Amino acid sequence: MKLNYKRTVLIGFAFMAILAFWQFYDQVIPYLLEVKFGRDVFESKAFMAMDNVLAVFMLPLFGKLSDKTHTRLGKRTPYILYGTIASVILLCVLAYFERISNFWGFIIVLMLLLIAMATYRSPAVAYMPDVTEKPLRSKGNAIINLVGYIGGIFATILMMFMLKGGEKYVENGEIKIKYPESLSFTPVFLIIAAFMLVAVLIMVLTVKENKVLAETNIKAEEETVDADSKIKLSRPVKMSLILILLSVLLWYTAYNGVTTSFSMYCFNIWGIDLGTSSMYLTVATVAAIAAFVPLGLLSSKIGRKKAVLFGIVLMTVCYTVAIFVSADVVTKAPWLMYVMFGIIGIGWASINVNSFPMVVEMCTGSDVGKYTGYYYTFSMAAQIVTPLLSGWLIKTLPIGYKILFPYAVIFSAASFITMCFVRHGDSKPSSKKAIEEQFAADN
Repeated sequence: MKLNYKRTVLIGFAFMAILAFWQFYDQVIPYLLEVKFGRDVFESKAFMAMDNVLAVFMLPLFGKLSDKTHTRLGKRTPYILYGTIASVILLCVLAYFERISNFWGFIIVLMLLLIAMATYRSPAVAYMPDVTEKPLRSKGNAIINLVGYIGGIFATILMMFMLKGGEKYVENGEIKIKYPESLSFTPVFLIIAAFMLVAVLIMVLTVKENKVLAETNIKAEEETVDADSKIKLSRPVKMSLILILLSVLLWYTAYNGVTTSFSMYCFNIWGIDLGTSSMYLTVATVAAIAAFVPLGLLSSKIGRKKAVLFGIVLMTVCYTVAIFVSADVVTKAPWLMYVMFGIIGIGWASINVNSFPMVVEMCTGSDVGKYTGYYYTFSMAAQIVTPLLSGWLIKTLPIGYKILFPYAVIFSAASFITMCFVRHGDSKPSSKKAIEEQFAADN
């Protein structure tokens, strides 16, 4: 049994487009809402969380719909292709409303854009498990994430060069940055849109989904287990599923709390601009890319659960260190920032490579899309709660943005506790006999 690396890389182009968008979204949209449109931090977080409320329902819905879809393009490809086309068109319209400073036009189109993105996220992520045997899914997910993060690093480098600068000033004892009114964000919007479209077209034109399914053994496996797909999970497996989904909720609450407020944290606490803050995220992304494949191999040796716990520890330690980083430290010891964000990238990679395969390990082949939807429902639920909760804390507590990293430490540590009690979803076949036993158990 061997992973088809070329095909897995090409399937990962859909995830590349998705991550390019989210990296851009997390960095630019909070700035536009709070600085250009003058909304306070809580209001800004509320606008950013609205799409996630819909996504909680849309992700499992479209995951399940794609499980049952059969077209000449396949079952996942139509959602990925048409969802991307709709998103690209809406992103271009969003750039127009940003340019003319029409706030409500901007918000309405932003919500439509994020709904369009939600229609194909579950199908895009479910594509790899569809064509990859269960024991190889951690390695496959490592490749998918590696390719995806190339999209993330493209977006961060783009912003690093195109949004660098800005005038520093002091207000109420805090260092802030204001970009000149002449600065146009439109080129960034349009380049991200073009990148998304090209990446997905490459995937669609090079990987024929129906042909791949016919060539693999996964289709046969689905037909074998389809009659049993309605069987309920045993109580221990169900408890493990609940615990790992709760862990997903908790570590996303920590991580997304940081990422959605990071650019503004840099403005208000460290006194650095969007370009520099993007540089730190670039380091995290590069570290994650470098670590994905080694971590996928590591999980086959030590197990997925231990690899996830390792990642949680790394991130919790880094969040703790960040609490004590001041603007002086950022200025005098920039190397510390690069080291810290590099470790954060490795930790996040270790979690992502292994947590999703643990969830789909517990389902039958015909339910991959549905369980993918469950996974992303909990991650998106965190992205509903955490912008509102962290925004409320930032607005109401005297320390303001300084609450951000203690907040992340609490939720990250909680995810470690819940993950310790997960007993299923791990997979460590190290021989042909083990692999045969694994498939016998699955069937």
